[in-house]
Amino acid sequence: MNKIPYAQYLGKLTGKLLVFGGPYSNLQALTELQHIATNQGIPPQNIICTGDVVGYCAQPEEAVQLVKAWGIHCISGNVEQNIVGGEDDCGCNYREGGRCDLFSRTWFPYAVRSLSANAIQWMADLPQHLTFQYAGKSVAVVHGSPAHVSEYVFESTPWTTKERHFQTTGADVMLAGHAGLPFADVRDDCFWLNAGVIGMPANDGTPRVWYLLLDDSYGGFSYSFESFTYDNARANRLMLENHLPEAYAKTLLTGIWDNCEILPEAEQERQGVALMHQLPS
Repeated sequence: MNKIPYAQYLGKLTGKLLVFGGPYSNLQALTELQHIATNQGIPPQNIICTGDVVGYCAQPEEAVQLVKAWGIHCISGNVEQNIVGGEDDCGCNYREGGRCDLFSRTWFPYAVRSLSANAIQWMADLPQHLTFQYAGKSVAVVHGSPAHVSEYVFESTPWTTKERHFQTTGADVMLAGHAGLPFADVRDDCFWLNAGVIGMPANDGTPRVWYLLLDDSYGGFSYSFESFTYDNARANRLMLENHLPEAYAKTLLTGIWDNCEILPEAEQERQGVALMHQLPS
């Protein structure tokens, strides 16, 4: 299965896989996740990032260099693609004139001027998608969707939309990012799994951030969502010291998004409701 354009095929993967999204230049969260992976004995070749290594927080260059040195699999998110393309915004598909759009005019230029030529070249070399075989299933890794890097797909997004992507790609499992919230939508033995992001909390009123574990230990396919905390006080302080949006810096502490303008109504209604530590597979 490799019907997705600009996809790198990884072959067959085995063993526990760790999937995460959106470090967003949050070096403190990224470093903590690296420690978690090391403690769990998960090697770099079994770790996948769904893109947006760079984002709202204060250490874009350091975040890129950590991911690069770590040697994990990583695809390009909309932020990486727009930086490489020399665009003047993040390409997040925000509503023009909204708060997210206005904030991006601060953090995106900061990220661009903070990055070395080496970091930007690394971004340019990233694949847009990944595909591989795992536990007897065809898996695709995308940022927004197979069709567009900035397409928002949430748990409440109609299954017909997700089904179309499964049909066009031939995938059984879609590992996606961009939406910022961890969720699973499973129907007809097709799995749309979003690991969430580690750079910002999940709008659930806690400072925790989320990642996804895939497991083939028992001969089948299983998954679980896991959360962790990190030195969010330092990440918050660095954002403020570098004059990045105070509202986003505050979110690192409160776990509440400044606004919900990208969210469908169903996801907006869950704001401040703490997610379970481990969602069932």
